[in-house]
Amino acid sequence: MARLPLIDPETTSGDIRASFDRMPVKLNIFRMMAHAEANMIPAMRLGNSILHKQKLSAVNRELLILQAAQLEGGAYEWRQHVPIALGVGCTQAQVDAVERGDYDAAALNESERALLRFGREVVENVRVPEAIFAAARKYFSDQEIVESIVALGFYMMMARVTEATETDLDPAAGMTVYEGGKKSSG
Repeated sequence: MARLPLIDPETTSGDIRASFDRMPVKLNIFRMMAHAEANMIPAMRLGNSILHKQKLSAVNRELLILQAAQLEGGAYEWRQHVPIALGVGCTQAQVDAVERGDYDAAALNESERALLRFGREVVENVRVPEAIFAAARKYFSDQEIVESIVALGFYMMMARVTEATETDLDPAAGMTVYEGGKKSSG
């Protein structure tokens, strides 16, 4: 049971109510985020832009999101993003490799290995050693490198919100929410 009550979307108003009204599924993570009234809409816009507007490929983005969830113990984010990862083209073997933290797994290609090694440094150490940064630069543009850091940071924040508040896990709604966000990112 969540440590804070989940906001009932029916009791909200203004932009937050409009945001809930557009959601295909009113996930508990959004109902918890609604406590931070001034931050909910900007956070949702950032999350949506990560999912739908970045140059970083959908597969690479989802591998990083799963990595952040795995490294941060974000059970909520893991549950919601495994179906999205599989839906956008990740394989179960790739998901399993990220879950094990095995960035040398055969299921991952060289660019994915470089990206996940980079991601681990960003999450665990903040600063990235030169060799690992150079390996990521070999495969990814400057834009994709910064987008990777933004995606990792956002999902680290969301894992902290759900874990610190013990937000109740919803059934995986992954692709329904993902597709709904695609429509609103226009």
